[in-house]
Amino acid sequence: MIHFDPQGLVLADLLAIARQDAPADFTVQARQRIDAGHRLLLELAAAGTPIYGVTTGLGAAVDTQVAPLQANIPLGRAVGVGRLANRQEVRAITAARLAGLAQGRAGISPAAADALLALLNSGVEPEVPLLGSLGESDLAPLAHLSLALDVPLTGKDGLALVSANAASVGLGALLVFEARQALEALMAALALACEGYRANLSPFQSWASRLRPAPGQTEQSAALLQLLAGGELADQPRRLQDPLSFRCATVVQGAAQQALQQLHALVELELRSGADNPALISEDALVLATANFDSTHLALAAEGLGLALSRVAACSAERIAKLLSPTSSDLPRFLITQPGHVGMAALQRTSSALVAEIGHLANPLPAVSVPVADRVEDYAGQALAVVDKTRRLTERVLWLASIELIVAAQAVDLRGPMQLGQGVRQIHAAVRSRVAHLDQDRSGSVDVLALATFLESSPFPL
Repeated sequence: MIHFDPQGLVLADLLAIARQDAPADFTVQARQRIDAGHRLLLELAAAGTPIYGVTTGLGAAVDTQVAPLQANIPLGRAVGVGRLANRQEVRAITAARLAGLAQGRAGISPAAADALLALLNSGVEPEVPLLGSLGESDLAPLAHLSLALDVPLTGKDGLALVSANAASVGLGALLVFEARQALEALMAALALACEGYRANLSPFQSWASRLRPAPGQTEQSAALLQLLAGGELADQPRRLQDPLSFRCATVVQGAAQQALQQLHALVELELRSGADNPALISEDALVLATANFDSTHLALAAEGLGLALSRVAACSAERIAKLLSPTSSDLPRFLITQPGHVGMAALQRTSSALVAEIGHLANPLPAVSVPVADRVEDYAGQALAVVDKTRRLTERVLWLASIELIVAAQAVDLRGPMQLGQGVRQIHAAVRSRVAHLDQDRSGSVDVLALATFLESSPFPL
């Protein structure tokens, strides 16, 4: 059981809800906060205090002193289009909004908060289109989610349900998990490629990062050497210096890990924050207009992660090319010994296509968007759109890592008997449990997808 509490939610708890269908509840403290915020809302409204979205219209209609029907707020904003959120995504979005409501700043009624919690625990999957948010509250997707609630909406309930970036935060949490999986797969692929290429390990020694401690380099180099420990590679490199896609690998992957950590930290910041506008602060009897719905920080972090992953992908694709080239690897061309067979040459085309798509998806969204709401909303953070494109980018990075693992395993096989590092032996065995050695041409896509599916469910224990 996961507990929504004013102290906030950690990413691991949200992932348990989204990926493992863990049930959840509100703590006593969360219920007290929610009740206090709602009672303050009722008191202020009864006293004639102007409250945005409660005693006034929304957006450009803020100058209209007419209390909007709360049920109409999600109904009129359910304008999403595009692909529907899958089960994990719906649960992640719902959990992110419940984490925000547990802060007690939304002014939502306990009945409406409980209805959203019951929806999560019921396992029902509302249809939630993901295109329509500008990142200044994920109004459209949250409106579609709210339409599934079977409870009368009063007070500030409608606004409280839709005025948050829970879609960006929930999908951002899933992106952190998927990017971590992709980077773990790439580390495994790098280690196996080093063995297959007989790479020089000098750039990964501790002195290298002590001389210039670039972010993440020390940890990534140590992780690589740990996988190679117990093997003979350290004493038997083929060359004095290797191509940069090998030599710089832990520096590049260290930078990607740093970008991932930044997004992770910002997602957890959101999961322990109250981003409501207006916010109800019961301890000071205050209704406060805020701009805490702005998502620029999340958008920039996700953009940074995508750019970092694109650079890791470029290195991976180059290592694949080097392994397939007899001039570079001293192995049979395209890693096949049978005359007249394509071998793994065609997989390089797929890796090249993936790198092109990854590079395209790494391009940032424009900072300028068409203003809406009679130009009152004249800026947009666009976090949800950025998170979604970075998710697609990450999926392609995992496919690329699968190709490098397959190619590197073939290279290791063709090297003949040699002592592999203990960690690399496990990686090689895991690849071979899903993909057989290639001795004659077959469908490479079957191999890639089989290994990618394995990596999604059972990442290498690095």
